[in-house]
Amino acid sequence: LQMGMIIRQFPCLKDNYGFLVRDEASGAVAAVDTPDALAIERALAEQGWRLTHILNTHWHPDHAGGNLALKERWGCRIIGPAGEAARIPGIDEEVSEGARVQLGDSSARVIDTPGHTLGHIVFHFAGDACAFVGDTIFAMGCGRLFEGTPAQMWASLSKIAALPPETRLYCAHEYTQANARFALSVDGGNAALRRRAAAVKAMRSRGEPTVPTTLMEELESNPFLRAPGIARALGLGGLADFEAFAEIRKRKDAF
Repeated sequence: LQMGMIIRQFPCLKDNYGFLVRDEASGAVAAVDTPDALAIERALAEQGWRLTHILNTHWHPDHAGGNLALKERWGCRIIGPAGEAARIPGIDEEVSEGARVQLGDSSARVIDTPGHTLGHIVFHFAGDACAFVGDTIFAMGCGRLFEGTPAQMWASLSKIAALPPETRLYCAHEYTQANARFALSVDGGNAALRRRAAAVKAMRSRGEPTVPTTLMEELESNPFLRAPGIARALGLGGLADFEAFAEIRKRKDAF
C-alpha cells in the first residue's frame, strides 16, 4: 500500500520557500533546503512533526544556511550534492546522478543539474509525481548561471523537461510574476503564456503562492525550455539549442 507523502510549503526570508516532506508510512520528515531554521522549526511545530532528514539541492546560504542549527536540535541526517559536499554544512551523505534517497517508504532519484551552481542536484520522487528543483528551474524561469555554462544549464533543463509532464515542480523562490514579464517580452505571441501571466498576476494580488508549478505548464510557457523555437521566431536562425538558451538567458539578465 503506497501511502505517499504530505508536502508542507511555507515562505522564508524575502522570497524563498521552505518545504517539509513527510512520508506517511514511516513518519520520516525531510526539510528540502534550509533557508531559515526558525521558519522550519515553526512549521514543524505547527504540524507536530519530528525532523529526520535534510535534503540540500545546492550550497548557497539561502538553501543550506539552517543546516547546523536544525541538525543540533534534531540530529537529522543531511544529504546533499557530492559535487559541493565541502560547502554543505553538516553533510552526512553525498549523492549524485542516479543515487536513490529513501525517506521512509518514499524514494527519490537524484538528478545532477549543474548550471546555477556546479554541483546542483534535484530530488525526483517519481512515486509522488513531484520534484524538488532548487534554483535550476522556476515557474516561467530558470536560475542564474553563477558557476556553470549555458551548455551545462541547457542539459540540466533538458533532463527536467524529460520527466513526466504531470510532475509537480517545487522551485525554491517566488519569482513568477517577474519571470512572466520577461517571458512576454520574448514570447508574447504565445497564447498559453498570456493566459498564465494573467492568472499569476491575479494569484499574486491575492497573496497566493504560484509554486508548485507543473512540467506541463513549463513546457507551454517557460521561455528557457522553449528557447530554440523562440530564438528562431526572433530571427536568430542557425543557433545550437544551448546557444539559443544562452541568448534568452542573456536577455533575461539584462531585462
